[in-house]
Amino acid sequence: MTISTVYDSVDWDTIVTEGRVLPARTADSEYFWNGLIEHRLLIQRCTGCQTLRHPPGPMCPQCQSLEWDTVDSAGSGSLYSWTVVHPPYAPGFFQPSIVGLVALDEGVRMVANVIGTPPDALNVGAQVSVFFADQAEDWTVPQFRLVAG
Repeated sequence: MTISTVYDSVDWDTIVTEGRVLPARTADSEYFWNGLIEHRLLIQRCTGCQTLRHPPGPMCPQCQSLEWDTVDSAGSGSLYSWTVVHPPYAPGFFQPSIVGLVALDEGVRMVANVIGTPPDALNVGAQVSVFFADQAEDWTVPQFRLVAG
């Protein structure tokens, strides 16, 4: 069975996974994980200089302010890079998974899975949009898929 056959056999719109390792939550990232449960992709923003940053952190790398809020991301961007993870699969994954580096339109980059397409159909600069994958353990993970057309 080829990787393309595996990807074509999955109904990506209804898949709910279980058993994935729950990411660490901190005071600086709790807003991110809570937003995902509501199917919102939130980005941390420095209230001092308005710089957006991801991954979240306690201090702005530009002005060293400790004050921040969040903005909603539209969840669209382009594929900056990716890799394919082959067996042995991590818990909660059942086929080769694509880990992508997505350049969001807001100007930050995010690491997330790219789903619904085989790796040979990807290219740098491909337009992607966020997809919220609910987990059986009552948390949500952002994933991306190619934009049609």
